[in-house]
Amino acid sequence: MTTRIGFIGGGAMAEALLKGILAQGLAEPGAVYVSDINSDRVTYLAQTLGVKPARDNQAVLAVGDIIFLAVKPQVAVEVLSALRGSFSERHLVVSIMAGVPVSYLEKYLGAARLIRVMPNTPCLVQAGAAGIAAGSRATAEDLEQVKNLLNAVGKAFVVPESLLDAVTGLSGSAPAYVYMFIEALADGGVLAGLPRPVAQTLAAQTVLGAARMVLETGEHPGSLKDKVASPAGTTICGIATLEEGGFRGLVIDAVMAGAERSAELGAARK
Repeated sequence: MTTRIGFIGGGAMAEALLKGILAQGLAEPGAVYVSDINSDRVTYLAQTLGVKPARDNQAVLAVGDIIFLAVKPQVAVEVLSALRGSFSERHLVVSIMAGVPVSYLEKYLGAARLIRVMPNTPCLVQAGAAGIAAGSRATAEDLEQVKNLLNAVGKAFVVPESLLDAVTGLSGSAPAYVYMFIEALADGGVLAGLPRPVAQTLAAQTVLGAARMVLETGEHPGSLKDKVASPAGTTICGIATLEEGGFRGLVIDAVMAGAERSAELGAARK
């Protein structure tokens, strides 16, 4: 029997997940249903990806087995209140809403099983990083199934829900920090005389290459850093400048600030 997937919400993150799931052959377009308050958005997804438009959220629940809750956290109460009583034990619900804890969501889901996911925006280019946490009724099979779906757009790790705030502070927020770093590297290149387009491409490609080195070699980043920094060379001079400015400490503080803010938002909804 074909598993039918429903998306309540069809924004950018939903589109990214849909593209990855379909590209990896984890679902057929005709078995995926999407609803969104913006009918033009549903039409766009139907025309570009071949998925089925649903007239409303109730229609998604009527046909879907795996249901992605992909709406903004600000409208969680409104959306879930309207669906209370419509979920059943047939449904595996996957929430990608940031800061909305399992305990809060399960009040509305009846007998449905729940997996909470914290993805990040690079899943738009199939290079995402996500944390996955199980609800009280979710099974090991449910976790594995959702992990496979998320791995279609990057890498996914199962963690206790208590660590999703840490995931938010790290992979959820850090793409913005990396963009700032790329921009700063490019500015440095321009200051040194490079044309802006060349500097930006060199900066982005350098970050991409360095990340791949970490992932593909499995070496500690410090070890890879030491291999670049030769005695009295250009790199060690640059490293010394970063250390003088507190570079690593600031990055650590930024991750902690994001994690703490995520915890605050979640506590407000319990």
